[in-house]
Amino acid sequence: MNKLVSAADRKTLLSYAGGGMFELGGHMIDAAINIMGRPTKVTECRCKSSPLNDGLADNQLAVLEYPKATVAIRIALEEIEGGARRQFVVCGTKGTFDIRPIEPPQARLALDQRRGDYKKGYQDVTFPRVSRYDGDFADLAKVLRGEKSFGFSVAHDLAVQETLLLASGMPLT
Repeated sequence: MNKLVSAADRKTLLSYAGGGMFELGGHMIDAAINIMGRPTKVTECRCKSSPLNDGLADNQLAVLEYPKATVAIRIALEEIEGGARRQFVVCGTKGTFDIRPIEPPQARLALDQRRGDYKKGYQDVTFPRVSRYDGDFADLAKVLRGEKSFGFSVAHDLAVQETLLLASGMPLT
């Protein structure tokens, strides 16, 4: 998940020790934990790519380890048109699902064999066009009216926040 930030935005981000990962990484970490659960180990790598001598970690990588998988989350704050290349890729033994860009979502699916309506090999997957936050606010309204519980548990949210801190190179305490 990348983007280009201005010098003024970089100054604002300097108040957060976790750099670009702390600003953007939570979105990808939340999705990863939703799919995979809490990682067994988090390794972070932080670099500075900008020619500005401001000390902001603007090029970061976090690796979330699981018993049978790894998740790599990369954040860069120096990419021209980075939003257009934001992606979420899941690779498994039976196929690959590549969402790129994330907004509005476009996806390619590769399968090892036919599965339901999807053929073997690569194909495009289409999504209905919806406003960015419509579903989130509709869901929140149901929670506030007592029609449903929150979709994510406190344990999920805690796992996301703790993983984000570790991925950003920040302590848990």
